Amino acid sequence: MNRFGYIPHTDKDRQEMLQALGLTDTEALFSDIPSQIRLQEPLAVPPAMSELALGRHLERLANRNEHMGKVVSFLGAGAYEHYQPSVVDAIISRSEFYTSYTPYQPEMSQGLLQATFEYQTMIAELTGTDLANASMYDGPTAFAEAGLVACAHTKRNRLVVADSVNPEYRHVLESYADGQGIEIVYLPQKNGRLDLAALADSVDESTAGVMIQYPNFFGVIEDVRHIADVAHQVSALLVVNTYPIALGLLEAPGRLGADIVVAEGQSLGNSLSYGGPYLGIMAVKAPLMRKMPGRIVGETTDNQGRRGFVLTLQAREQHIRREKATSNICSNQSLCAIAATVFLSYMGKAGMRELAEQNLHKARYLQTRLCELPGVERVFSSPYFNEFVLHLPKPVADVQDALLERGFLFGFDLSAAYPQLGDSVLVTVTEVRTRSELDDLVAALREVLA
Repeated sequence: MNRFGYIPHTDKDRQEMLQALGLTDTEALFSDIPSQIRLQEPLAVPPAMSELALGRHLERLANRNEHMGKVVSFLGAGAYEHYQPSVVDAIISRSEFYTSYTPYQPEMSQGLLQATFEYQTMIAELTGTDLANASMYDGPTAFAEAGLVACAHTKRNRLVVADSVNPEYRHVLESYADGQGIEIVYLPQKNGRLDLAALADSVDESTAGVMIQYPNFFGVIEDVRHIADVAHQVSALLVVNTYPIALGLLEAPGRLGADIVVAEGQSLGNSLSYGGPYLGIMAVKAPLMRKMPGRIVGETTDNQGRRGFVLTLQAREQHIRREKATSNICSNQSLCAIAATVFLSYMGKAGMRELAEQNLHKARYLQTRLCELPGVERVFSSPYFNEFVLHLPKPVADVQDALLERGFLFGFDLSAAYPQLGDSVLVTVTEVRTRSELDDLVAALREVLA
């Protein structure tokens, strides 16, 4: 293998190209870059490997990962291990779905557009809103985009955000807001829920939107209807980041007063995949239709009266003037959205309810058993779904390391994001956990704490 690695050009090819350009070597291509900012020595990387050696090297690196086939996971905090019906992969692996990117010639992509239209319809029904867009990058960016929609619609620049929103979502929102001159005000939690007294004191005529999570980052269920009433009293919008699996039991945010509902759709038939690609869900009430970023697939008829599908309301710079664009989002997560569509179709209303009930009951069983151990206490007494916060008598990191050696991935350490909670851990239980796995965790934690 030569020093150019996998570049397919021969030395003769390179010389002919240089000659055509009137150059003697490739260094001349970079002559416009000042020498003082150019790397003057070779990159500090190992020498090239053969394909066989590289494959073995990557396999050794991969074996260092603790994947879900090797550990029993109780980690959630925004990415969840859920059941993936085999029908999901069977359908999305079809070439017409698997290779699709984004329909730039929509009249040639009727199958993809119809599948996306079905996705939008299901998401609107699940969230209790009027319409959904054709998906976004992931949950955090959908949450941040929702904040921009609230500001654009109200022509205000102040967002009131619950501290009980996922910290990663808040960080992404801060990045979006920084360049837009948007002020973010954070409100504290009280017993795991948004402090309603602080909310009442914080919203005013300058507030564009109130942004919460339901269930929130602690797994606690917020009083969405009351929060919506407070926001709407000052003509602010309510943005709710939700957990789609929980909506199998909980009332849809849109029917409780939410104007914009966003979510991470990974739990709907998509795997954890080491953090992506994921599925950003966004759904709104009808008055916000033209402020929503991304794309919307609409239903229409052709000149012969036949049913058809089109891309509509594409309010990005590629289609309209930059100053009128709602966002620069230029893609959709069509494959992840179709996986969610297949999942929701397969589960149906009854299946989603049963799925949510299993999450709920298994979480309560484990929480009760863990709180029987000496020094383990539940931090919040508020109602929760399938995630709960426990205070431990030992540092969380030490407990997690000891349990990992025993084959358990024990929750999310809250000490960095919420130092005021002390040695607390966020524990998640989904339907994939068995009774024996829950009991084994209790026994292992008892041993570690002893």
